[in-house]
Amino acid sequence: MKQLRKVLLSLLILSFSLSANERYPGGQHTHQKKLNRFSFSQPSPALSMEKKLDFKVGKAIFEKIWVFAPSSTTASDGLGPLYNARSCVRCHKGNGRGMLEGNNSSSPALFLRLSISPTTHKHRALLASGKVGFIPEPNYGKQLQTFAYPGGKSEGELEVNYSSILVGLLGGEVIEIKKPTYKINKLGYGPMHQNLLFSPRIAPPVIGLGLLEAIDEKDILSLTDPEDLDADGISGKANIVWDEINKESKLGRFGWKAGTPSLEQQNNAALSGDLGISSWLFPQHAGECTENQNDCLKQKHGNKRRDKPNVDRLEAPKVMTDLLLYYTRNIALAPTRNYDSPDRNKGKQLFNKAGCHKCHRPSFTTASNAEQGSLSNQTIWPYSDLLLHDMGQGLADGRPEFLANGKEWRTPPLWGIGLTKMVSGNTFYLHDGRARNLLEAILWHGGEAEASKQMIIEMTSEQRQQLIIFLESL
Repeated sequence: MKQLRKVLLSLLILSFSLSANERYPGGQHTHQKKLNRFSFSQPSPALSMEKKLDFKVGKAIFEKIWVFAPSSTTASDGLGPLYNARSCVRCHKGNGRGMLEGNNSSSPALFLRLSISPTTHKHRALLASGKVGFIPEPNYGKQLQTFAYPGGKSEGELEVNYSSILVGLLGGEVIEIKKPTYKINKLGYGPMHQNLLFSPRIAPPVIGLGLLEAIDEKDILSLTDPEDLDADGISGKANIVWDEINKESKLGRFGWKAGTPSLEQQNNAALSGDLGISSWLFPQHAGECTENQNDCLKQKHGNKRRDKPNVDRLEAPKVMTDLLLYYTRNIALAPTRNYDSPDRNKGKQLFNKAGCHKCHRPSFTTASNAEQGSLSNQTIWPYSDLLLHDMGQGLADGRPEFLANGKEWRTPPLWGIGLTKMVSGNTFYLHDGRARNLLEAILWHGGEAEASKQMIIEMTSEQRQQLIIFLESL
């Protein structure tokens, strides 16, 4: 009995060290596998063998290639009719960030969110209700879909062009950053609304999402300072969005503007908007087809027949979306690299000295909640406050989303950012992938981050390298 208590005490101490040490950014949800292109695809070590089987099935659904209906492959039919990709992993390569290709017109990982400025009393009333975050474009809906059913017309093609901006650094070094401009070609369903607003978005990594969801709402809200009452130049703001599951307003956590309150809603919205797949939360078999796209609405779909039991008459039945949710909640984090490196530690000091930690908050402890199981009571290191911040005119999209204005973005978590190239085969950063490396991403910061950016510009070349070494260790 005494030996058993000793073993249990040792396990408790190990558990604490795993959850409280920055070497393990996901606490007990940090894996120790070899670092390679699969580093963002590992199950949490906290899962039982049985639950790891559920994880593997969920992973298969994430990687499933959907086909058009009708098909003999009834478990995978229902794609579209309009869509941006045929699978989740097509945009989130290796569960990492999206990869741009060519002139980006063929890159499903980069797409446009669409909306219009409110033009009627009804529009303004809808926005004021808090039940919608924006007014969709009348002909094209919430996002531009660049692929269509056989013989059908896609909504259009996205063309991206870049112009150069030169930024001088201390010591005479000059960095070229790329400013994108966007054009929509070959519109398939008539002209866009004259009050069109659009926002380019690249697919973000899908690691640690269950842990972000497990952070207590009050801990995030305690960091808000929309009026900058402490006069530090940082005005973190919560985005309050519509929870489609519980039919109430909630704190937004997911998406580039924190426009979604839960991972389950995020998953189901992506199935509908990106793939055109119906689910229990968004059961429309035609996905994002609008009422002005009649041929699209008439296409065959994969919603199951009434005489088939246990399939919910949906293209993605509830059992499928539940497994997908389990998978996306329990993807493990890779450990911190070069943890004891002197250059890394100096870089971390420079990161804090520049004030980067005020938005990229290093750590949280997740809430104590029995329903969250092993996601509870974990000290995690996402380097994000999950709040909205004004990032200046250079990164502005001019498109509001719930309480986020056209210059505000959610602070993206930095964990895993140093493995971007290893996992995804690319280094495209920021909301639209314009930055080709971490220094370029920093140099695009403005608004609340302007003072921090200027401090980094004024660092020596050696100091900037140490800062990058720190970021690449995360």
